[in-house]
Amino acid sequence: MKTVDDYLSGQVLLIDKPLHWTSFQVVNKMRWEIRQAFNIKKIKVGHAGTLDPLATGLLVICTGKMTKQIDTFQGQIKEYTGTMVLGSTTPSFDLETEINASFPTHHITEDLIHKTTQQFVGEIQQFPPVFSALKKDGKRLYEFARAGEQVEVKARTVQVTEFEITAINNLNIDFRVVCSKGTYIRSLANDFGKALNSGGYLSALKRTKIGDFNVENALSLESFISSLTN
Repeated sequence: MKTVDDYLSGQVLLIDKPLHWTSFQVVNKMRWEIRQAFNIKKIKVGHAGTLDPLATGLLVICTGKMTKQIDTFQGQIKEYTGTMVLGSTTPSFDLETEINASFPTHHITEDLIHKTTQQFVGEIQQFPPVFSALKKDGKRLYEFARAGEQVEVKARTVQVTEFEITAINNLNIDFRVVCSKGTYIRSLANDFGKALNSGGYLSALKRTKIGDFNVENALSLESFISSLTN
């Protein structure tokens, strides 16, 4: 069982983020629980890389003096698994918003799906989703999007080292992606649909690795909270 000094001197904690929680909510909850468990007023807690509320998987949480290492962890290669749905699009590129357009899919074959992944391996340009936490003029992009305001989003260069299709179930495509910091898997799903002359959006996402950290070694939030008192 860790002591208050352990958390203050610095810990790296692996948490499997629950669905619908923001990364910020997880950090706030853990900070509050540590403070309550040890009756302390202050402790630094931060995460090394945001996950969308509709994503699950690995959050690297740093406490105390280890928060100085957050930038190092954020820059490491990441791995994701997930599912994208072909034939439709949503404004957010995932299930946060409703389907806004549908497209033909009769021309899409399994061979074409596998071949199209090759277009997205290496250094690629992608536009972040307008429904994202990136800032422009001091506001989050999603604030503009939810208010129905148009906003210009600039393309960014990211690196995809692996893009593997792991299962095809009609229009539901399971995949695994290894990529650099700053890659939006929602944008990848949207662009993949476009490359197939159809549409596509992300229906599920899990971050499985950050550098050498693996979600298999992560605790649920409930297990972490229990560990503070047991």
